[in-house]
Amino acid sequence: MDFDAVRTFVAVAEAGQFQEAAAELSITQQAVSKRVAALERNLGVRLFARTPRGAELTIDGQALLPQARELLRAAERAIASVRPGHRPLRVDVIASRLATSGLIRGFHRAHPEIELDVMKLFDVETAVAALRSGAIDVSFRAVAMPGRPLPEDVESVRVLDEPLQLLTGPAHKLASARSVTVAQLAGHRIWMPGIAPGTEWAAYYDDLVAEFGLTIEATGPNLGADDLLDTVADTPALATFIGEQTRLVWPTGHGLRRIRVTDPTPVYPHSLLWHRDNRHPALATLRGHLGAKPVGHDTARTWTPNWARNY
Repeated sequence: MDFDAVRTFVAVAEAGQFQEAAAELSITQQAVSKRVAALERNLGVRLFARTPRGAELTIDGQALLPQARELLRAAERAIASVRPGHRPLRVDVIASRLATSGLIRGFHRAHPEIELDVMKLFDVETAVAALRSGAIDVSFRAVAMPGRPLPEDVESVRVLDEPLQLLTGPAHKLASARSVTVAQLAGHRIWMPGIAPGTEWAAYYDDLVAEFGLTIEATGPNLGADDLLDTVADTPALATFIGEQTRLVWPTGHGLRRIRVTDPTPVYPHSLLWHRDNRHPALATLRGHLGAKPVGHDTARTWTPNWARNY
């Protein structure tokens, strides 16, 4: 259906005059008449009866008017849903408990006027494909994996280096330590069932293992954070890595310990990714907000994989 013709029909119905509708639409009266006539031919009914007082709706015109108004409102909503500045900023945060979700919460508190649509995609390749297709506006990722650089049309900026911590149960040999060195972790079983082969976080932990000779096990099903916490709390031989800003809550009886890792401190590199041609105005606001925050730590005392150091 011709939306210009529908819009013209509504304008004539509300003005009661073809001439006034023409002035409102900034077109000629002849153009108004042609649009209304085309709509009548398309529908096979008369919409107006011309009278000395102007144009009056026929019975069919009266039936069409509320539907035409709703059709125009629906068209406006459809356009607004894809127009930058008139739709939410679509943000991928990977998971709700991670530091990236905390960054977005901080942004929302600072800019409550900006509407957000937060989603959780799985791996970096899925996120990059969504950025390039326009399905999302930004994604928080560890950027890339060895041999798989970002496409040229996707840009990134490092926004947070998050230290890893060791999480143990109360009976673990390291549970009483205030901090441990990476070297002290050698020989201890670190259980991380959430590591999925082919993901950017799997590449990160593969390099961590290779660099420091650690034992990281990803065996067993990933039944979620609660199962991980229960198992670590009840198993003296197991520990796990969590991000310093990862939000976890467990029962008091678990007695879990968060322990700093030092010399060097492994840090997980979070970057913000976006498509070069994305013009959503809130994107610049988000980049400015994150750019104002301190990103890293003393690089002499921290560790990241070689492939992540150029981002």
